[in-house]
Amino acid sequence: MPSFDYIAASSLGEVTSLLTRETNHAYILAGGTDLLIQLREGRRKAELIIDIKHIPEVNELNLDPTQGLRIGAAVPCYRICNDRAIAKVYPGLVDAVSLIGGTQIQGRASLGGNLCNASPAADAIPALIVHQAVCVIFGPHGYREVAVENFCTAPGQTVLQRGELLVSMRMPLPEPGFGAHYLRFTPRNEMDIAVAGAGVSVILDESRSTFISVRTALGAVAPTPLFVPSVGKWLAGRKVQVETIHEAAEIAQGASQPIDDMRGSAVQRKRLSSILTRRALEIAVARARM
Repeated sequence: MPSFDYIAASSLGEVTSLLTRETNHAYILAGGTDLLIQLREGRRKAELIIDIKHIPEVNELNLDPTQGLRIGAAVPCYRICNDRAIAKVYPGLVDAVSLIGGTQIQGRASLGGNLCNASPAADAIPALIVHQAVCVIFGPHGYREVAVENFCTAPGQTVLQRGELLVSMRMPLPEPGFGAHYLRFTPRNEMDIAVAGAGVSVILDESRSTFISVRTALGAVAPTPLFVPSVGKWLAGRKVQVETIHEAAEIAQGASQPIDDMRGSAVQRKRLSSILTRRALEIAVARARM
């Protein structure tokens, strides 16, 4: 691996100053499970690595009974997966985070890193979308917020501007009648990159027989993780029925924009968009009725 400078930053202001000063090849290190591999393989060239793991704001993991959940950008996945309160309130999120690598990776990989890597196949991002996550960003002009569905702009690219870093993600408390699920398809368990993925959250009425609202997001079937609001628009106010769920799954399939690659064909991914959406909807509904 080529040499680079390393700085362990102690504040958000220090990170912003370093990122602003370095015009090129400065990268943030949180878990490093993506970045270090990219550097080793020569896919990225770094002149400066800025370690943010010692900054309090990016290590916060807090579930507030009135404000909802806040996850710092450097919080490792295992802390989220092992938190029973988070799993109960945000089940679709834990479904996705638990799929990010094995035990060793879980100890280092961060949700913020998964988001900033901006892979179209990222497992966490569809789950963040359906849980209405908002990205909290800090930069030279202070804080700003961006809905997670607008954070990734292209493969490997995000809305972060010069001098900015992702600080945390916040999610509102779910309403009564809420349920969520995320699942993906891979040819074998050892292959940890999704051929396709689907996240769904639902809010059902008091009788748990009618959809009030639905959020659907797909992974690995478009240049970025794909929010599909047309599914929610169609389902809102409709009865929870097999036919209704199947029609919603077909709408998700129509919204997908997959390509052929070594992991799967566009035709296969189109079909998987429907199958995974249907299954995720069914499980989200079952959870909402629990």
